[in-house]
Amino acid sequence: MKIDIDSLLEPIVDLAQTAGERIMQVYRSEFAVAHKDDRSPLTEADTAAHDIIVAGLNALTPNVPVLSEEDALVPFAKRSVWPWFWLVDPLDGTREFVKRNGEFTVNIALIKGHQAVLGVIHVPVSEVSFMSSQGQGAFRQERHGQPTPIKVRPWDGGRIAIAGSRSHNDGKFDAFLAQFDDVELVNIGSSLKSCLVAEGKVDVYARFGPTSEWDTAAAQCIVEEAGGSFTDMQLQPLRYNAKDSILNPNFLVFGDKSQDWQRYLSQ
Repeated sequence: MKIDIDSLLEPIVDLAQTAGERIMQVYRSEFAVAHKDDRSPLTEADTAAHDIIVAGLNALTPNVPVLSEEDALVPFAKRSVWPWFWLVDPLDGTREFVKRNGEFTVNIALIKGHQAVLGVIHVPVSEVSFMSSQGQGAFRQERHGQPTPIKVRPWDGGRIAIAGSRSHNDGKFDAFLAQFDDVELVNIGSSLKSCLVAEGKVDVYARFGPTSEWDTAAAQCIVEEAGGSFTDMQLQPLRYNAKDSILNPNFLVFGDKSQDWQRYLSQ
């Protein structure tokens, strides 16, 4: 199967924006909150965005399967032979959505083999979109504006800006922070943390604790195309659909590849 990745980027951005508009309709309403088996929240916005995205992807690429957080997990025996597939989190940051703090996103990634080769992250509240496709760089697009290139920034070893989770930090993260002398901590929800690294607003984001592959795939493509890295704690790039579990290892997102980030992880 041959897929023209670059030609898909604009329609996927449009699709994410359409899902974002539907999410905002729910956001402005008196929505109910249910809970999944793992106690994570679920709202009408999650399911509505899922329906829009899956229908749109099926229309664009009818032969490419879709793996979405809001669908039943496809058994690994079946999905392990997929050469391509879409990996989707229709509403990343449902806890932030419920809190109404605006820090939630729509994440859509195209996976080839075990690698994310296209990534789109849309922020419904601000209507900002982040996007990338393999070998073409990463971009940020304001509402109704033109995409502008984004790049990670170098770090000189002085004051460091570190992104942290709004809802999930723990003792391991605190121990990581303690390795640095002068820290600016930026707490924010969803995949926005990785976007901050990609656009050079923070230097690193460390995540200790459970995430799933649909939480990170689009972000990884964007960060890598912006010149950064998205790795496990052994500094190896995250891989997708390579095992039965869809849970990620702990991971590190950083901009400056010239730094020895391992030294801050081995304490």
